[in-house]
Amino acid sequence: MLEAFGGVWGMVDTTVPGLVFVAVFTSTRSILVSAISALALSLVLAVARVVRKQTLKHAFSGVFGIAFGAFFAVLSGNAKNFYLPGMLYTLGLAVAYVVSALARFPLIGVLLGPILRENLSWRTRNPGRMKAYTKSTWAWGVILLAKSAILFPLYWWGDATQLGWVKVALGIPPFLLSVYLTWIFLAKAPPPIDVIAEMEERDKREAAERDEENAPAA
Repeated sequence: MLEAFGGVWGMVDTTVPGLVFVAVFTSTRSILVSAISALALSLVLAVARVVRKQTLKHAFSGVFGIAFGAFFAVLSGNAKNFYLPGMLYTLGLAVAYVVSALARFPLIGVLLGPILRENLSWRTRNPGRMKAYTKSTWAWGVILLAKSAILFPLYWWGDATQLGWVKVALGIPPFLLSVYLTWIFLAKAPPPIDVIAEMEERDKREAAERDEENAPAA
């Protein structure tokens, strides 16, 4: 389950560069040095993924996010702006989760369906899975909204070091809680319908029928 959401490396990609930024900024008070340090580490992590032949989706998204935050912070002269793109992304994702749950098209089901070989069958053929995915999506949405409710006041009224350390502290625990709740909800749900296996079986039957039709008469 953890790997479906980026795994350990995903947590490293999204957390450690921010930790480096706030640590360097706390000691040097230099936005430029802090931004370069965080971006350099993000690039190193991306290269490490390439060397290990791992998926690059999270690495590249991490590099892009760090680069955008670093550019914004340096350009504005405000270290807090390093964290603003990630905060806005988190808030937008939280809203998307909540809206999708309300619309009865929970995003967690959309994300996990193909991985679990059920695609979107849970929407029409497996109401127990639909309920579990809806609960999971609500969990992600509420947890990310709570995270945003803590971070944005710090962005508006706190200083850069306070915001940075709190953001680092709120990186992994809420993520792990969301993954854990998703696992709990799905563990109690009916098993997924393997629509990939169904399609493969149907293709085999159709191929066998065609072979029978094309076979020469005895």
